[in-house]
Amino acid sequence: MATLSAPLRIGALRLANRLVATAHGSGAVAGGLAQPGDDEYWRRCAAGGAAMVIAGGTVVSPESTNRIGNTTEAWRPEAVPGLSKRAAAIAQEGSIPVCQLVHLGRETLGAEIWGHPIGPSAIRSPREPVRARTMTEADIDRVVDDFVVSARHAAEAGFAAVELHAAHGYLLAQFLSAASNQRADADTIAGRVRILHRLHAAITDACADLVLGVRVSIDGAEEAGLDIDGLCELLPLLEMFDYLNVTAGVRTTYVRDMATDVPPLLTHGARLRAATTRPLLVSQAFRSRSDIESALDAGADLVGMARPFIADPQIAEKLLRGDDAAIRPCVSCNEDCRTFTPALLCSVNPDLGPGGSGDRPATPLRLGRRPGPGNRVAIIGAGPAGLEATLRLAPTHDVTLFEAGAYIGGQLRTAAQAPHRDGWARLLRFYQANIGAATLKLEHSARPADLDGFSEIIIATGATEMSTEGAFCATEVILERDRIGPGCRVVVADDGFGYWAGVGAVESALAAGAAEVTVLVPGPAFAASIPVESRVQLRKRLAGHPVTFVVEAALVEVTPAPEATAQTIVTYRSILSGSTSQLSCDRFIAVGERVARDWQSLMQELPHARIQVIGDAAVPRRVAHAITEGYAAAETITSSPHAITAA
Repeated sequence: MATLSAPLRIGALRLANRLVATAHGSGAVAGGLAQPGDDEYWRRCAAGGAAMVIAGGTVVSPESTNRIGNTTEAWRPEAVPGLSKRAAAIAQEGSIPVCQLVHLGRETLGAEIWGHPIGPSAIRSPREPVRARTMTEADIDRVVDDFVVSARHAAEAGFAAVELHAAHGYLLAQFLSAASNQRADADTIAGRVRILHRLHAAITDACADLVLGVRVSIDGAEEAGLDIDGLCELLPLLEMFDYLNVTAGVRTTYVRDMATDVPPLLTHGARLRAATTRPLLVSQAFRSRSDIESALDAGADLVGMARPFIADPQIAEKLLRGDDAAIRPCVSCNEDCRTFTPALLCSVNPDLGPGGSGDRPATPLRLGRRPGPGNRVAIIGAGPAGLEATLRLAPTHDVTLFEAGAYIGGQLRTAAQAPHRDGWARLLRFYQANIGAATLKLEHSARPADLDGFSEIIIATGATEMSTEGAFCATEVILERDRIGPGCRVVVADDGFGYWAGVGAVESALAAGAAEVTVLVPGPAFAASIPVESRVQLRKRLAGHPVTFVVEAALVEVTPAPEATAQTIVTYRSILSGSTSQLSCDRFIAVGERVARDWQSLMQELPHARIQVIGDAAVPRRVAHAITEGYAAAETITSSPHAITAA
């Protein structure tokens, strides 16, 4: 087995170790060109010790770009200066810079495009309303030329290697799959792979010194992908490439959330190794040392990660030195890294702000007092906001963290106990391992007398879920599934915002053995606000279970059962027709509004100190807001401990 720190040679390149930051985009791109901050993002990514950094989001043809313009348009000469800065930033930190090139073909990524989508055959993608135009031979010639021009621009910019994206159901993958390629020469895998042979020859002829890799994937064989048998049939036909990058999924499934707890390729390692002699890079859902080492043990030469490098750019360096507990973990929530609003962000990494560098914007509620004398900080509440503030302040300040409950985590701990959501527990373990310098007082509700002598006070008391008479809260059911007995008929009244509380209530009821679950949704769709990849996974999990959704349904009245054996009657109204209907159930769950816990009464008696209110204690929102405000509150204290704050 290769160790993580073992060097590896790929073509003329020497990689310092076995860890790769796989393709993703910085989001600091507009009008198809890299913007200020793009190079700094890649510098930070490379500085963390990855042997190779693959910059993605780089398209090769005009019809493959979108109107938003947030993908790099590599065929344009004016893209070269930005690509040069990107490659130089990576190389200057000791990593090998690689540019991944892609044509989306029939896929649009759900974004408006200027032209018309093209594909090897006129077969519609299940994610698109119309089928692509069948490519002519002239179209194929032109696209090959576009790849060559883009590769030449990448080489001119200083990239040491180019990776052809033939995975995830995009254009080159569409050529490789019998489900999406029905051209005359496509009846065999040898015929379908011909375009990759042609691209390899053309790019090698144009850029003789450029190392050339290719990315392929399993899954989605029924649409534009390959199953493991098809992939193992393909790999021996790719021996001309300098390395092979194997991953999993098609669009909407290739960035899997925390419900995927085992990397999909781990079980296929031996077959993949046997199918090729080329250096083999495997990726998708690798987060832990044990999984990475298992992949290397099974025959992989390199292991790739993308989101973990976004969450902690130093992950490779920390793994190499054995400091796993210091890694800020990717939880695979997909809540920020997949939205690009306005750029690449991360829910758990407050250091990553718009523009690729700098802190994420946050505004704690700062109350108008001077800090008292001394270096003592009281933090009230050990949810994600309080934990982040503690983490930042404990090395330099005398910090006491008060928590009314028996455990750290607050709402994050609740979220981690919902079915298929235990990725949040990784973040809690990170905080638990790294706040050791602080004094932690569990089951201790801080009172004014406890706060004497503290110069700084941070209030992070979180929020509670409002209850409905005759109903359980979503939080109660997630934490105590035994409230739902086996065989129960359950009605869930969602709050209409389509977020994880309603999902957690439904899946908790099913996990508890509910015989049927009916969900009343005030809006047009259930789970509409969770990431699209998470919705795809959720639908697969719910398939075959006794779940019914009633949309555009507003809760009217709940008539609680007068005794334990009786039925609760739930009355709801159709928002569209206005008619009312009733359901009977054994258990009724209402997803309630989250409201900030009262801290105003405590505030009136607090001692002379600077006070900041953060996270859900200010306004209940998402984990990203809580973590970022905890970071910002700590920065206020460390950067200007004696400044006067505004009222």
